[in-house]
Amino acid sequence: MPNTKSAERRMRSSARKRTHNRIVKSGLHSLERKYLSLITAGKKDDAAKMLGAVSSAFDKAAKAGVLHAATACRKKSRLSLRLNTLK
Repeated sequence: MPNTKSAERRMRSSARKRTHNRIVKSGLHSLERKYLSLITAGKKDDAAKMLGAVSSAFDKAAKAGVLHAATACRKKSRLSLRLNTLK
């Protein structure tokens, strides 16, 4: 338990941020899974359209501080490489 008023405020603030970050990360994971399912199904055109949405979501998460910028770049790079391996 917090001992000071400022610690109480920080606890409330961190709890609020943690729930928001979990919501954003969960959305990113679901977008990534949908994209990968399109790739495994061999639907290159649909996957190419979806890659833009996934990349945008990763950029927004990095901008908001939910993810580190390097993590977002690494994931976007690997997802685009998966798309390029399709014929």
